[in-house]
Amino acid sequence: MSEHTPNASNFIKTIVSEDLKSGKYDEIITRFPPEPNGYLHIGHAKSIVLNFGLADEFGGKTNLRFDDTNPLKEDQEYVDSIKEDVEWLGYEWDNLFFASNYFDIMHDKAVLLIKKGLAYVDDLSADEIREYRGTLTEPGKESPYRNRTVEENLELFKQMKEGKFANGEKVLRAKIDMSSPNINLRDPVIYRVAHSTHHNTGDKWCIYPMYAFAHPLEDAIEGVTHSICTLEFEDQRPLYDWVVEKCEMEHTPHQYEFGRLNLTDTVMSKRKLKQLVDEHIVDGWDDPRMPTISGLRRRGYTPESIRTFCREIGVSKSSGVVDVQMLEHFVREDLKLKAPRTMGIVKPLKVVITNYPEGQVEMLEAENNPENEEMGTRQIPFSREIYIEQDDFMENPPKKYFRLFPGNEVRLKHAYFIKCEEVIKDENGNVIEIHCTYDPETKSGTGFTGRKVKGTLHWVEASQAVPAEFRIFNPLLKSDEESEEASEKTFLEQINPNSLEIHQGYVEPNMKDAKAGDKFQFFRHGYFNVDPKLSKEDHLVFNLIVSLKSSFKL
Repeated sequence: MSEHTPNASNFIKTIVSEDLKSGKYDEIITRFPPEPNGYLHIGHAKSIVLNFGLADEFGGKTNLRFDDTNPLKEDQEYVDSIKEDVEWLGYEWDNLFFASNYFDIMHDKAVLLIKKGLAYVDDLSADEIREYRGTLTEPGKESPYRNRTVEENLELFKQMKEGKFANGEKVLRAKIDMSSPNINLRDPVIYRVAHSTHHNTGDKWCIYPMYAFAHPLEDAIEGVTHSICTLEFEDQRPLYDWVVEKCEMEHTPHQYEFGRLNLTDTVMSKRKLKQLVDEHIVDGWDDPRMPTISGLRRRGYTPESIRTFCREIGVSKSSGVVDVQMLEHFVREDLKLKAPRTMGIVKPLKVVITNYPEGQVEMLEAENNPENEEMGTRQIPFSREIYIEQDDFMENPPKKYFRLFPGNEVRLKHAYFIKCEEVIKDENGNVIEIHCTYDPETKSGTGFTGRKVKGTLHWVEASQAVPAEFRIFNPLLKSDEESEEASEKTFLEQINPNSLEIHQGYVEPNMKDAKAGDKFQFFRHGYFNVDPKLSKEDHLVFNLIVSLKSSFKL
């Protein structure tokens, strides 16, 4: 079991505590039950932290279970990625289960329902079943096949299992109440024909249980005490309880619902995330713009920051929208003392210091992290030619512009004061180089107090600068209007065409040995991570994790 900071008090935690105190359970068992039909995203992280966190805090167990009941959408790739994500977040499951391992039991329970007159084989099509189901204000009507005999249903279900029917030709439905005010109880489909190879069971089965039938059976088989899921399953709880009772399960689990996580400017639909991948709008599930756990990991988020975020947003019975800046706040807080400070130039502009001796290179001392003295210092070169940011120079600046412009003096971080003397342009009038002079009396660290300047610029010495690629990420959506109901066309129209900016710049020479996953704070830019997928020994690629400042406050 892993040891992490406990979840804050919430209604589920209170229920668990009371159940243990009353002796209802000697030990709690939770589960994290993803369907392996895509990669996990930040919303799943909330469920992971809640389920594993509760078990850790109360000395219980958590199962990782794959709800793999739909072979048409599931794949071993997703199974592997989910296991990797859970482990990366810092959790260890006590047992690893697959719903498909229970297919024999589920089949037998379906037969039991048929024998009890509580399930029947239906010939209606999916559209007809939907039409017969009725609406929220009108009751459904019974299928003409609802009153088949037990013997007929047993034989038809046997033929379904033997592969004698095509996909969609027949289904097995629970016989409950077609006039129930809860549409989920209007004879829901519990088995369907699907001639498809399963990632775990191969071609053993051509019929598969529906999630609403399989899930409560899985919880009961595993002895789960607190089956925690999101609010959209609240209306299915009566069906969950019906399945456990009518299938005569020895253990009776209970389902509890909490509000799902929604983030501003963030796509949280697995179906739509898959669409982004399939249509090559992003370069994979781990694209740093994606809210997937693998995408956040590649971007540079830390597991500690994600766990803290999930605990801090809390657990409630209502779904709300959390500002994505809150997630960014926690990664800043986590990296503040961990990430070494350095200088990188994203959009370079060459500066020639005309009165600095040609051929001379001096080494300057710089702190690696002023907020963490244990990280020590480093040596950085300084010479006649350096790079600064293009945005740090303006030929005709507005008022209160304190960076470099003709006649103005600024401080170079860790170095000297320089003054802009001349602007060099190309034949099209574009600034390609600026010439400055420096004051050798103003060296940083010497205690110079002769005069003050208002602007401080970061820079990189030109002759030893290491070329680097910087990837700056903006929201994938142009606005925060994405919703689960949005059509595929509408959704794609919301994609921000400028969600990725790529710049070729330079970093300090001591960065040449940076490894995949190393994290740094670039002065005035933000926190960056060495991309583990694109970065090579001779081609450093840095992903912007998060900018330095935010207006967000807890």
